[in-house]
Amino acid sequence: MSNNTVPSKTGPEKAAPELPARLRDPRPVIVVGTVLWALAAVASFTVPALETWRPVSVAGIAVSLFGLTLFLWQRSAARRGARGAQTGLD
Repeated sequence: MSNNTVPSKTGPEKAAPELPARLRDPRPVIVVGTVLWALAAVASFTVPALETWRPVSVAGIAVSLFGLTLFLWQRSAARRGARGAQTGLD
């Protein structure tokens, strides 16, 4: 059974449809997540009642930037054809 087929109870296997490119692209999710953490950080530093958010929002930005760096590194390795790189990161 190939990776693109789904077992069927009633008959032969059918090929699963490919997801549209816009649903496979992680960049919008990364950008929106980072922007939301940045807005939370701005709010935590400008609104005195939200000062307890500061460490969490700064950590959120750090994790977002780490994830973005990891994604860009993996995509670069995939484009280079590195042996251990993930596949499908166009």
